[in-house]
Amino acid sequence: MDASEILDSFKNELSESEYENYISHLKFNEKLSKADFLTFNAPNEFLAKFIQTKYGEKIAYFYEVQSGNKAKVIIQTQNQKTPSKSNKINKIDIANIKMQSTILNPSFTFESFVEGSSNRYAYATCKAISDKDNLGKLYNPVFIYGPTGLGKTHLLQAVGNICLEMGKKVIYATSENFINDFTSNLKNGSLEKFQEKYRSCDALLIDDVQFLGKTDKIQEEFFFIFNEVKNKSGQIIMTSDNPPNMLKGITERLKSRFANGIIADITPPELDTKIAIIRKKCDFNEVHLNTEVINYIAISMGDNIREIEGMITNLNAYSRLINQEITLDIAKSLMKDHIKDKKENISIGDILTAVSKEFNIKSSDIKSNKKTQNVVTARRIVIFLAKELTTMSMPQLAMFFDMKDHSAISHSFKKINELILENLELKNKIEELKNKILTKSQS
Repeated sequence: MDASEILDSFKNELSESEYENYISHLKFNEKLSKADFLTFNAPNEFLAKFIQTKYGEKIAYFYEVQSGNKAKVIIQTQNQKTPSKSNKINKIDIANIKMQSTILNPSFTFESFVEGSSNRYAYATCKAISDKDNLGKLYNPVFIYGPTGLGKTHLLQAVGNICLEMGKKVIYATSENFINDFTSNLKNGSLEKFQEKYRSCDALLIDDVQFLGKTDKIQEEFFFIFNEVKNKSGQIIMTSDNPPNMLKGITERLKSRFANGIIADITPPELDTKIAIIRKKCDFNEVHLNTEVINYIAISMGDNIREIEGMITNLNAYSRLINQEITLDIAKSLMKDHIKDKKENISIGDILTAVSKEFNIKSSDIKSNKKTQNVVTARRIVIFLAKELTTMSMPQLAMFFDMKDHSAISHSFKKINELILENLELKNKIEELKNKILTKSQS
């Protein structure tokens, strides 16, 4: 019996996202398995425990249907020893935690998060408060802010997953979840149930807290929940797109409480960090992309990690369906519509402004016919990026720079390409500029 056939049976039972988040990460351990004993490996301990609890019996059922044999199913990590019959998983404790807590994404762990200069403070803070002796005591509350898609939710749930492993009650909710939960219980006359759920938790994780400012009633309820959780040393972590003092529609008393702890920002990652993130995503999901393709994704996709992960999934699906390795040409072909959309949002003015700021040169000087080396280099970079990021033609660029004809543009483009091949520092500088311009075009 091919164990992959057993796992494939879940595709018709679960949603695509549920299958991808959980079952797809399992690997059959043939060495430790027998006819009446099946062992599967999971990437981390929490995921192993979660799948064991929620899907273990179902896997055993599918195996029995397909093979005619009954078998015990064990989900464990790669290096974990197979438990003896006397060393049973405490299913009752796990089930109780699961019933009281929010189910989190088990792939959101500190191990799967890539730390870099853009997120180091937020990462270190969340890591520190995850220690059992620090939870609710060291830094409380923690407020993480930054643009969408940079890993705020990942860190939030990484803390939550650690708390679940410690046997803590964890409540995770987006502002929308919180508002809908409150409204539903208010209509049903079960507000006490709502209050008990949120006030009794050991860790309260609220995503996109900026959207709580819809009504005074909801903010008042959250105010009392916040105070109750904090007063009993429950850990509170919130995320937002802006720091507390810039939240619109939020009352001053809530803002002051949000700010009465650690405030950590996450900014768009540097190119090296973004490449490391892509590599980590590929390794975790067992996607095979070469260095050229990974670098192209990092340079072309902007900073939204969710969008990048979606593109990796698309490339991997294409590779599997046609049974062909993803080359740079294939990646460019599959990504061209995505890049085209970005180009339509970028103007030559955006590029000129970015280069002017980076090199501390006036935009008017870059557009002029000045021949000083720093101005000429900046001008060539603008031309190079305009060719890469906009739909402007050579004649249009010549007209913009008040040049006689497009041959001068062609010469500048050729020259900067030569310099990029010779000068790694210049190449990286241009890649970072390109990344910043692409990121700004998405906002």
